[in-house]
Amino acid sequence: MEFKFGGSEINQRTVLGHPSGLFVLFFTEMWERFSYYGMRALLVLFLVASIFDEGGWGWERSEALQLYAVYTGLVYITPIFGGIIADMLTGYRKAVVLGALLMTLGHASMALEVTSDSFFYIGLGLLIIGNGLFKPNISSIVGQLYKGQGKEKDAGYTIFYMGINAGAFLGILLCGYIGEKIGWHYGFGLAGVFMFFGMLQFYFAQKIFGRIGLSPKGTKDFDDALEDKIEATEDAIEDTVDDAKKSKITRDRLIVIGIFAFFTIFFWWAFEQAGGSMTIFAADYTDRILEGNGALIFKVFNTLLTVIPMLIITWVLAMLFKQTFGKYALSNIFLGISFVIIWAIVVWMLVRQFSDPAPEVPASWFGILNSFFIIAFAPLFSKLWQSKYNPTGPIKFAIGLVLLGLGFGILAYGSMGIPLGAKTASVSMIFLILAYLLHTLGELCVSPVGLSYVSKLAPLKLVGLMFGVWFVANFIANLAAGITGSYIDPIVEEYGMTTFFLIFTIIPISAGVILVLINKMMLRMMHGIR
Repeated sequence: MEFKFGGSEINQRTVLGHPSGLFVLFFTEMWERFSYYGMRALLVLFLVASIFDEGGWGWERSEALQLYAVYTGLVYITPIFGGIIADMLTGYRKAVVLGALLMTLGHASMALEVTSDSFFYIGLGLLIIGNGLFKPNISSIVGQLYKGQGKEKDAGYTIFYMGINAGAFLGILLCGYIGEKIGWHYGFGLAGVFMFFGMLQFYFAQKIFGRIGLSPKGTKDFDDALEDKIEATEDAIEDTVDDAKKSKITRDRLIVIGIFAFFTIFFWWAFEQAGGSMTIFAADYTDRILEGNGALIFKVFNTLLTVIPMLIITWVLAMLFKQTFGKYALSNIFLGISFVIIWAIVVWMLVRQFSDPAPEVPASWFGILNSFFIIAFAPLFSKLWQSKYNPTGPIKFAIGLVLLGLGFGILAYGSMGIPLGAKTASVSMIFLILAYLLHTLGELCVSPVGLSYVSKLAPLKLVGLMFGVWFVANFIANLAAGITGSYIDPIVEEYGMTTFFLIFTIIPISAGVILVLINKMMLRMMHGIR
């Protein structure tokens, strides 16, 4: 019997029309992103917080953003090595488990920063290495769940991306709140707790993937070896006639991956201001003190913003339980425990916020808007990519870049009243909210689509490596984002905050226009891949 999806028989059971294994990866990635974004939400705020009043390190903004640049850059350079290690030695699954373990230890080390500064830097190092093993290889497993290369895979990656942002949403919300309101090291430590649960639920459910992601030395039995020999013989006959043609197709498709990777640099360079200069803008230039009706509206809105996504994710969890509990009970139990804990923390936080008559919105709170909008709009975009209105990959990228630039245009407009060199201001929250909405819609046009195209355009034996190369582009973007953001003070002092944000308006929009112009050329070089 031939299976529709890759993996085991259990993986043929569907959730929302996709293989059950996709949702094992969904929740694993969700908890990994919880840990990453929860820590990222706190990093700059912790570094610039005063030593005596707020328990931070009292760094200058430029120093904090430079460390942010190095950290966020390196977490995207190590995946190229993680991809190579998995392709040649460990296989995807072992790399994912080892990476998750290292990241768990990294967060535990950062939680001990009150004991010694060295624990903080050791923790960052473990997070960087662990992420390198984890990130490219879990994405590679997603691609191999689908036997086709069309719309279904695009939709699968969009659902997977929803899991990424569910984790980011919860991580920023809870780690950010606990870090800012209770203690920085508690926020750093909480990020590691759920990374640990994510590792356990993946480890005990990994057989659902069949042979997908196993060590290269452990995936072939006698029948497979015989089949490989037959295919190799057939390939050899075909290659005598078609080899030059095949090489050109492969080369063109790899060039297209390179073009996508180049333009994604411009997207993430601007987008990653979210954890740096936009966090500083939220902390120091945005009116976050709420009283009276404003406070009540925020409390109700924040409750809905928190509870509705939690209910949606819990509903997805219940559907996964229904399909897989009988076979992978232990994995489901660990996943269930993690959700019991997360619900308890959410209820505690909301009760605490409602008891405060004049709450101050945490600066990290604005980061959850991106994740909330992803959760809200990802299903819509997933359906759109499967419809007749599905645009080409380059056009999707172009739309994403333009939307991103427009978001910064809104911030530039909202900043027009800030005097030159001002260190604080009280700009309305609405400008940040609208910017995050446009940035999110742009992200949905770029990031999941990019992951899907890498898996479709790269030869199977190079998939892990090409995902690593893809993340190198993110390394360049994140490093450049932090370095550019570190110049916020001199640019604001001499030219104003509006000029600072206009930089991130003009460049992405210009890159989007160029992509529209080369759309037809890229389609030809894809040789039928859409």
